[in-house]
Parts: sequence; structure tokens; C-alpha cells
Amino acid sequence: MNIILLSGGSGKRLWPLSNDIRSKQFIKIFKTPDGKYESMVQRMYRKIREIDADANVTVATSMQQVSALRNQLGEGVGISVEPCRRDTFPAIALATAYLKDVQGVEDEEPVVVCPVDPFVDDSYFEALSELAKLAAKGESNLTLMGIEPTKPSEKFGYIIPESNYKVSTVDTFKEKPDVETAKKYIDQGALWNGGVFAYKLGYVLNKAHDLMDFEDYADLYSKYENQNKISFDYAVVEKESKISVMRHSGVWKDLGTWNTLSEAMEEKIIGNVITNDTCDNINVINEMDVPILCVGLKDLVVAASADGILVSDKEQSDQIKPYVESMNQQIMYAEKSYGTYRVLDVEDGSLTIKVDLKAGQHMTYHSHELRDEIWTVISGSGKTIVDGMEQEIHPGDVITMAAGCKHTVIATTDLNLIEVQVGKSISVQDKKVYEWEF
Repeated sequence: MNIILLSGGSGKRLWPLSNDIRSKQFIKIFKTPDGKYESMVQRMYRKIREIDADANVTVATSMQQVSALRNQLGEGVGISVEPCRRDTFPAIALATAYLKDVQGVEDEEPVVVCPVDPFVDDSYFEALSELAKLAAKGESNLTLMGIEPTKPSEKFGYIIPESNYKVSTVDTFKEKPDVETAKKYIDQGALWNGGVFAYKLGYVLNKAHDLMDFEDYADLYSKYENQNKISFDYAVVEKESKISVMRHSGVWKDLGTWNTLSEAMEEKIIGNVITNDTCDNINVINEMDVPILCVGLKDLVVAASADGILVSDKEQSDQIKPYVESMNQQIMYAEKSYGTYRVLDVEDGSLTIKVDLKAGQHMTYHSHELRDEIWTVISGSGKTIVDGMEQEIHPGDVITMAAGCKHTVIATTDLNLIEVQVGKSISVQDKKVYEWEF
């Protein structure tokens, strides 16, 4: 089974645990069978692997999310990177070309596309497998998953099937309606369009060649910025006559706000949190080392991270986005391919961060022109490479890199560093990466 997971979004509605780099699908709030916590994308990936251990999973995403995906999913997942945002049709076309030209998937093989961030039960993953089988049969060029609605909603488009069978041809599509119109659609047997569908690889690749001028994956990637912004629904779905829909009645929730996310949390309290008996219907997530004490709270969500602290009435939590957009703050926490970093202090001319590298991981071999860097090893062991010279490092060691100096660090065990950046101009753009055989 070939699966393309669509991973996008900036996560402003779930601030402060999400930001422009760390979208909602990377927040670890779901309990795993071994008692640890996992994110939406980790849960989705794990469940797909449970249904099909050999599933070929590719994530279509932006460059900003690649590090977090590598950190959470490892090297076994394929990643199709959008050079810039061009809506869902170019993204799916690019990912399909990636499957064809990079991974060698044949034109007749089925491909299932789904968003990475809905909250679903196990039946959803069985349904993905069924969709792949329907696509392989080829009776329809495109097979959609239609979610049986639990209530009239303005958030989704609607699919109206021609029959009440589990798999039916599609009569028509409806745009996102108001609540009263949604009720009428549901009375007609309409299903939510959750953005899940399947096709044979060659079908979408041919559509892409019809609408875009490119030779192969590499060519499309190089021309991507010049492509028109257009949704897959508008470019393909609404114009396809040979199309069917498969009903799905399992749990399916869009966890786009704190209110909906809190409903899916198995544990209402995560992190260093103390509550008393008078608290009622509250959810608290604390990623900080300092404790949070809650007394007499009701119907609230409290979330704390290095980026800030949110205290909100649950019903009003969907209103935080414009306030977050007005903050224009520096991102204080991010996941990288090697591990994580957290900003500890910001001053004029200096930035102090804590860097945690996973065993066996490493930074890129890079340099900065406008700043010096000083690493102090807190725990663990590893090796630095500074201008080509290798050196073992251990707790207490201090390594200094002047501006222009090429450097990297490789973790032998889990490795924790304090990094101090010093310079008149400290910017993420001030970085040059070099080739190095690790």
C-alpha cells in the first residue's frame, strides 16, 4: 500500500505548543501502549504500519517541517518537500511524481492520500486498506472516503452519493455550507469530505501533465514556484465523472482547536501539574520544568511551553489565532532531525540555547559568518569536527567556534549541550552548509 500523508499548517490555533515550525501534528499528547506520549503524526504512522507492515509511506510537507518529521518518524519514511506552498493539487502531483521517479512505484499501483492530523479509531486504517484495494480494481478513476456526519457542520464540504450502499458512485459535491444547509444535505444522505481518496498512480500523474508543464519529479520540483495555486478538489475531483465514494462510520475528528483537542486527550493532565478537588473539566499540558498549580478552575484549558502560557475558556479557545498572529515572537522551541533545541536566553548580541541530540545523530557540517559559537557539554558523549579536526567530547568540555569556522557535533550517546551564540547579527539565515561524509 502506497500512502501519501499531507502535512501542513502553522498551528496558531494550538499555541503555545505549536508555532510556524511545530504544527499541531507534532504535539505529543497521545498515550502509547508502552506508556509514553506520541504525536498525531507518530500515531498515524504507527497505526498504518500495524495494518500494513510493508506500507510505503510518504509525507508531503514544507521544508520547515522536515526536521520535525525526521526526528519523530526516523529515516524510514519518504518525504516529498514542497519548495513553496501551492495548494493541494501541486503538492499531491509532486508527491505522486516522487513515488514514480524516486521510489520506482509503477503507474498501475494504488495510492491513498489522507491528511496527517485527524483523530481516528482503528477502523479508519482498515478503511485506508479498503480504499487501496478499490483503487487497484480500477472501476473508478478516483475513490473518496466519505465520513458519515455526526452533526451539521460548516467546517467540511459534503459528498452526496447516488445510493446508500457502502461504495457508491457520486451524485454531486457541495461546498462548505451554513448549518441549516448542512442539515438539508445530511437529510439527502450526504457525507463529509475528509480529504481522503485513492487512485492509480498513473491517473494523477497524467492529470498533472495535462495541467502543468514538466518532464519528471526533478523538473517539477525546479518549476514548482511557477505553478498555479489550485486545490485537488477543484483541479481533479469536481471534474472527474468516473468517481465513487466509500462510506466510513468510525471515529473521525478534526482536532483544530484546543476545545476539540482536549476532547481527544486520554489524560487530562500532562506534565508537572498540581490540581485540587474543586477543579472541573480542565485540561492542562505543561512542557516546562516549573510546576503549574490549578485551584478551583472550571471548563478551562491551560497550556505552557517555552513559547508562552495559555489560559482559556474551552468554548472560546478557537478565538486565539488573531492574538497569536499579533505577537510576532521568536520561536523558543523546535524539533530538529538530530533532536531538539530550546531557547534559554535572548540578549542584544547573544542567544543561549539548550541542544539535545539523540544518540547516533548529528548536526550538519556548517559555518556562520556573523557570529561565534561556544558549546558546553552538559551530559553524554560524542565527537566534534571543527575545520576538519575531530575531537572526542565529554561532560564539562567547552568548544569554541569563531565566525567562519566549519563545525558539527556527532552524538555517541544522548548528548546535551548549552550553545551560546555571540555576534552583532544573530540570524537563522546566517548559515552555510558543507558536504561531509558522516
